[in-house]
Amino acid sequence: MTWEIVIGLEVHTQLSTNTKIFSGASTAFGAEPNTQADAVSLALPGVLPVLNKGAVERAIKFGLATGAHIAPRSVFARKNYFYPDLPKGYQISQFDLPVVGQGSLTIQVEPLSGNAKPYEKTVRITRAHLEEDAGKSVHGESQGVTGVDLNRAGTPLLEIVSEPDMCSAAEAVAYAKALHTLVRWIGICDGNMQEGSFRCDVNVSVRKPGQPLGTRREIKNLNSFKFMQQAIDYEVQWQIDTIENGGKVHQATILFNPETGETRAMRSKEDAHDYRYFPDPDLLPLEISEEWKEQIRATLPELPQAKRERYVASYALTPSDALVLTASREMADFFEGTVKLLLSKGAGTLTSKEYPTAEAYAAKMCANWIMGEVNAQLNRDNLDMSQCPITANQLGGILARITDETISNSGAKEVFRTMWAEGGDADAIIEAKGLKQVSDSGAIEAIVDGVMAANAEKVAEYRSGKDKLFGFFVGAAMKASQGKANPAQLNEVLKKKLAG
Repeated sequence: MTWEIVIGLEVHTQLSTNTKIFSGASTAFGAEPNTQADAVSLALPGVLPVLNKGAVERAIKFGLATGAHIAPRSVFARKNYFYPDLPKGYQISQFDLPVVGQGSLTIQVEPLSGNAKPYEKTVRITRAHLEEDAGKSVHGESQGVTGVDLNRAGTPLLEIVSEPDMCSAAEAVAYAKALHTLVRWIGICDGNMQEGSFRCDVNVSVRKPGQPLGTRREIKNLNSFKFMQQAIDYEVQWQIDTIENGGKVHQATILFNPETGETRAMRSKEDAHDYRYFPDPDLLPLEISEEWKEQIRATLPELPQAKRERYVASYALTPSDALVLTASREMADFFEGTVKLLLSKGAGTLTSKEYPTAEAYAAKMCANWIMGEVNAQLNRDNLDMSQCPITANQLGGILARITDETISNSGAKEVFRTMWAEGGDADAIIEAKGLKQVSDSGAIEAIVDGVMAANAEKVAEYRSGKDKLFGFFVGAAMKASQGKANPAQLNEVLKKKLAG
């Protein structure tokens, strides 16, 4: 390529507190306009902000999860700008002394096109600072009138700012997804992009290799990974075309239109000095002790990266499988619960050449079903893992009946479909539907004898050297058994009898 792409992200993460960052007003989504706007949200004369301890704890949690510096002393500042949905005429934020300093996040990048292989990359995090959200302007609801809803004003945000370390839409999307997974994983944000809980601003510029950074344009408020990829691709091409045609890229804030797939300028981009930051005189500096920090560290779960590494080391899973299984904390918990149940049900002696330990064998079996049948059904029903109608114990019960050869794989899929739709226990469904495999050697021999008698000519062809006919006999025998014959035993009996 003759151009290099440079991308940095600013992600606004709505923290999962029940009340606002500087008042006791509710943060619940979906209330009637302005019913959650208290005196502080409305900026009535004489009101004073009181910092929400829960918001600070969530910020510290994020910093610890990304190996970041946690400032022992940080300061809130006033960011001054004038807009109808900002009643005070300023936003309380943090500027030169944020609560979370430099950290990093390791991402797994799946290239969006071509034959390039997945790869790992570490993106540096510059800072993460606490701030309050603004209200919301509601345009055109009645005869061209714009209304202002201040329910969201004062909602606690953690703005996470990356270094410009990404050089493609694929890397930006991978970083945003990893960040989305992490904040949900550690419980500081619900990650609901449709409700605005996780919003991304993407800074994009292009340059010739070896040249200084180009002029960046900031794509605001992207709430979809798909739209992020489309917006970056369009903006990159727009900037390259503009420069190559003799034009100049001007710093600006831009919006992405999903319907047209294009970006458009909204306003010229402000710099920090335009906001006239100064320390907020109504808020004391925030002090974080080592003791408080360690108390919060003790509440952190095993993080996605560490869990992926453990899955690869302990279960012999591939890195790509481990990545899928840690896409959410719910998915990882479901996987581990299924493995535990399967091992407890007698699968502890199962091994293979590829998976020499029972744990690895069970893990691969569970992984295949979760990434296959479970994920496919979730997608068909438009559900996420937290809404899965079956439990890890229920799925483990199905898999246990495959390993002890009570049912075949096809029978297991029928049990799974019934369980998904109606609930119930694997054993009860197997019994009710008559899905138990035929494993009696005498019964299987009788089935094979019947198939061979009905196909004497094909038996002669097979014995004359047409080995490919073996599949025909397997299919015919399985059909005769209504799919209930134990496949391994059936194959063994067929080979013996066809050999004459």
